[in-house]
Amino acid sequence: MSLESGKNLGGIGSILLVIPAPFLGIVGIILILFGMKQLSEAYHDESMWKNTLWAVIFGVIGLVAAGLVLVSVFFGSLFTVGAGIAGFFVGIIAFLVVAFIFYILEAIYIRKAFDSLANKSGVGLFRTGGLLLLIGAVLTIVIVGLFLIFIAWILILVGFFQIPTTPAPQPAQMSQPPPMS
Repeated sequence: MSLESGKNLGGIGSILLVIPAPFLGIVGIILILFGMKQLSEAYHDESMWKNTLWAVIFGVIGLVAAGLVLVSVFFGSLFTVGAGIAGFFVGIIAFLVVAFIFYILEAIYIRKAFDSLANKSGVGLFRTGGLLLLIGAVLTIVIVGLFLIFIAWILILVGFFQIPTTPAPQPAQMSQPPPMS
């Protein structure tokens, strides 16, 4: 039951991430987090869960830190006459750097989680999607990165629904011939 529900939670969460609505994206992230927890239990690989959790933690920290930088830039430029436009632009650059660093950390950890899931489930779309997420995160400086991230989540969405619900049979071990006497 854990494999089936993890697969469904991850798939539904991915659908919600592809829909361009902020609240649905948050719900999608939570569903993927719970889905990866169940999949990591089903596949007996705790790294899937831990890496997904770290990705979400870095995402939240990045949002909070970037938000604090942005608020301080706004209020700093509002109440400080001497800093002027240069101080405002330095603050905006600091905001972008903080957001970018945490976004890259988030992408690194989610890629690790999807690589583990690809290895355990045999669905290679997770590996491709994780790589595209990382490349897209690096390229968010240009608009191409956002398109790659969108494509990555579509691949991951398809990957969740391709996970076999019964574990693949393990290949039989070749027995060694008895030693010749």
